[in-house]
Parts: sequence; C-alpha cells; structure tokens
Amino acid sequence: MPWSDPSLVEHVDRPIVAVGNEYPPAFELDWHRHRRGQLIYAARGVVVVSTAQGVWVAPPERAVWTPGGVSHAVRMVGAVSTRSVLIEPDAHGSLGDANKVIQVSPLLRSLLAAACEIDPEYDVAGRDGMVMALLLAELARAPSVSLAVPFPKKAEIAGKCQAFLDAPSPHDTIDMWSAELGMGRRAFTRLFRQQTGLSFGAWRQQACLLIALPRLAAGEAVTTIALDLGYESPAAFTTMFKRLAGGAPSHYQSAGRAMVD
Repeated sequence: MPWSDPSLVEHVDRPIVAVGNEYPPAFELDWHRHRRGQLIYAARGVVVVSTAQGVWVAPPERAVWTPGGVSHAVRMVGAVSTRSVLIEPDAHGSLGDANKVIQVSPLLRSLLAAACEIDPEYDVAGRDGMVMALLLAELARAPSVSLAVPFPKKAEIAGKCQAFLDAPSPHDTIDMWSAELGMGRRAFTRLFRQQTGLSFGAWRQQACLLIALPRLAAGEAVTTIALDLGYESPAAFTTMFKRLAGGAPSHYQSAGRAMVD
C-alpha cells in the first residue's frame, strides 16, 4: 500500500474518506493539523499521538481520535501499518471534540480496512456509501478506553508532565513536584486534579502505562520496563498494567504482528 497524504483527500465532498499507509520503524510525522477530524488506527505496530493537551497511544485493537483543527504529531513504534479516516465535523457525531482512544472491535477493524480500498469519491447511494455509513455508525458506538496522559493547562506543570514522559523518574512524588514548582502540596493536588481529571497517582500510572506500551511493542522485557518505572517487581507492574490496559503486557509484545489481513 503506497504512502498517501491524508490532506490530499480533505477537499473531497464526502462525509468520511479513508487512506492507508505503511511506515518504517520510528517514523515521525511532524506537527500538523487537518480540517477534518482524524481517526488513526494501527493495523500493525503502535501509534503515539501528541498534542498540546497530552499524549494518546494506540496499540493493537485501539485507535486515536483527533478533532479537526487540533495540531498534533504522530510517532510510529516499530513498522506501522495505519488505517486513517477523515470525518467532516458535522458527521462525526459522538466521537466528540476532544482527543480520545477508542476500542476497535473486529467489525470496526474490518470496516476500516475495507474503507481504505474505497475510492474517495465513492457513490454515496451505492455499496461503498453503505460501507462508509456503517463505519460511521460503528465509530459512534465504539467505547472509549483510558490510554491517555492529559496535560494540565498551567504551563509549568505541563512542562513537568512532558519531562516525566521523556525521562520517567521512578521516585517522583507530589511533594517533589510541588516544591520544585513553588506550590503548596494541597494547592498542587487540587489544581492537578482540576486540570487533568486525575489524581497525581492515577496520572502517574497512566503515564507509566503509555511509556511501557511502545517499549513492549519494541520487544523489551517486562522485568526491565517494570524496574525502570519504579515497580518493586514485574508482578506489581503487571497487575497495574492489566487493570488499566485490559490485558497482560505479553499481549502487547505481539504488537508488531499484523492485526488485519
């Protein structure tokens, strides 16, 4: 499947259009935006989407939604095969106006693959139009999953969050962050929860999960990742991982295998 720039089909007069791409390992798409909303699904590999508001990861069976007009960057973990759909603002329904990760069911996965084989200027009243309409309906009912690390609006705290993702420190605490930011502990915890929707502890777990996913997909050992992130044992890390991701770390070590034909 040749590389195709999604912006080339944004002008097409259809509520939803789809493109597929193949990317080499560690490929990065620099900051950009689309007029339409974009859902990006990795049929093979793992996709990491960053915005000014946070970071979202799509391992197998997940996809990332980015609303239209939102500037974002995309990083590929491993060799990645993507299926992307671009949706007009008045057609995306319950996908909403904020980034999120959704669960990709077997039916939705098949529809995404089929959509990428459909000409962008398809017949809305024909078979292709029905496939696209069903795809929209399945997207609207797809459940959201917690695979995001939101950033606070306060720039200084957001900077600390980004620094943690870039170089996680297993011993960072609320007291350390609040002291370094010149804030009282209570004021910090209140503002952090208010602006992210998560407690510091919950945010840190989400961050560790998202840091671990690309490393697992790259084939790193669970024990190495667990100890790097400050967990006392691989078992403790695995317990956290299964609770948040819905599956064992070993499941995500198979992310390099194709999930669709």
